[in-house]
Amino acid sequence: MKNYNFDEYINRKNSDCVKYDGLKKYFDVENARPMWVADMDFQTPKFILDDLKKVFDKKILGYPIVSNKVHDSIISWYKKRHDLSNFTENDILLTSGVVTALSACIEAFSNENDEVIIQTPVYFPFFSVVKDNNRKLILNPLKNSDDYYTMDFKDLENKITSKTKLLILCSPHNPVGRVWSKEELLKLAKICYENNITIISDEIHSDLVFKKFTSFLHLEDKYLNNLVILNSPSKTFNLAGLNSSYIICKNSTLKKRLNSVINKHHIGSVNIFGLESIISAYNKGEEWLEFLLQYLKDNINYVDDFLKENNNSITFNKPEATYLLWLNFSKIKDSHKNIFDRLLHNANLVLNDGSTFGKEGKYYFRLNIALSKNELIKSLSYLNNEFN
Repeated sequence: MKNYNFDEYINRKNSDCVKYDGLKKYFDVENARPMWVADMDFQTPKFILDDLKKVFDKKILGYPIVSNKVHDSIISWYKKRHDLSNFTENDILLTSGVVTALSACIEAFSNENDEVIIQTPVYFPFFSVVKDNNRKLILNPLKNSDDYYTMDFKDLENKITSKTKLLILCSPHNPVGRVWSKEELLKLAKICYENNITIISDEIHSDLVFKKFTSFLHLEDKYLNNLVILNSPSKTFNLAGLNSSYIICKNSTLKKRLNSVINKHHIGSVNIFGLESIISAYNKGEEWLEFLLQYLKDNINYVDDFLKENNNSITFNKPEATYLLWLNFSKIKDSHKNIFDRLLHNANLVLNDGSTFGKEGKYYFRLNIALSKNELIKSLSYLNNEFN
């Protein structure tokens, strides 16, 4: 068994990364501690970097062919990690990003002015990708009970009309960190099945879970007929810059329509490094992932203990998945805007503004804890100095 060093500090400044070098552009600050963008400050696994170096050794970076190894690695990973073997190579489409794939799904499975449901607070590109495709956005807010979120099925059913064609699911959920139970997914599936609504399930965080993950693919076959799964190894293995993702679609009619849109926009090509990263991550990454999950769990527990020990008014519910904490600042006697300004200019911390995930995100801010323990401790001290 190998020992992976997640305590290593890697200076990412001046590396042309959004997380650090985008601070001036997006927040008009330069020296704050960035805990916003959902990528990790851990080194991309060495075995992946080594395999990418072998691509350079070929000496010519020409057009790649998608070998069977790519699809085989995806199928093998789902079998190993999620005990799923109910899809084949023919059910897989490659794309240059999950949001790209989401946009293609909206175009393929609905018409302009059709309705698309999202469950807020949720990953903010869900809003823009619907509006940019000239579809009508329908909000089905999650129910919040002491920062534990559940689906509001009654509200969902009340909002469905003959124009409702799609529901975009975030599973596991970003930013609230829920891993939906099989019972929740089944109830959602039944509602959408009865109303002929196609479900687009974004499962990009499905490996970063602290309890058993249930994919929509675990449900009975009839519910898979109006289902599209979006995924990528990018979050799990810190590969976001490679823009490599894939779609799983078992309905041949839906797949044909989707493939037509992908070909129309020429977004089905994954670059030579992206292809190699999928193979490497999914064939070699299980042990590394187990160490990562333990480290993330320890960081989450540390934040929880720190806030409680310091009698801090900031609270959160431990996530069931992701390395993102949905911090509740509602006990801080200040406005949402002032809290954000204090985080940015007094505490020198850049967190995601919760309001960008929907109006339900007022008084919430998203904190990325995928960094070394020492750096996390420093950031929490700044947070505590300002708000306690």
